[in-house]
Amino acid sequence: MKDLSIIKKAISGNEEAFETLVKKESEKLYKTAFLYVRNKEDALDVLQETIYKAFISIDQVKQPQFFYTWLTKILIRTAYDVINKRKKVVFDEELIRNISDDSYVDAEEKMDMLNAISALSKHYQTVIILFYYHGFTIDEIAETMGKPANTIKTYLRRAKMELKKSIGGMNYHGQRAFT
Repeated sequence: MKDLSIIKKAISGNEEAFETLVKKESEKLYKTAFLYVRNKEDALDVLQETIYKAFISIDQVKQPQFFYTWLTKILIRTAYDVINKRKKVVFDEELIRNISDDSYVDAEEKMDMLNAISALSKHYQTVIILFYYHGFTIDEIAETMGKPANTIKTYLRRAKMELKKSIGGMNYHGQRAFT
């Protein structure tokens, strides 16, 4: 991992190193937050709160190679805190624009996909978002969620089956297929 030396500097208290790491991942983190909270303002709040929480507790990272996993775990917990506070899902045009950079993907298909993902259980939703939208491996998802890899595989398989039922197994260009 090429960022390992920067991560170690950040863990030891180097603010510039931390800022470099956060800037590098900010777009990915924002998109992940957006997938959970479904609006720009809340996604930005989740991102800001995640960065703050990470900054004040970075000395707790014991294994630098898992820094991004640790950061994503904070983001997911923060996103769920926001969701639990407002207890409603907001869909708007911003949602459609922010999920994918693929302009040729039909907006209606995106909305169907988002509706299907949001209908999944919390664990299934997290696995799908991390695997398909964030590109995490099974092991990285297992680390992030604090579950065994076989449990993550089961969640992924079951989530894909539920998505296939609700959206008919559609596939997006640039994304792994739900197969």
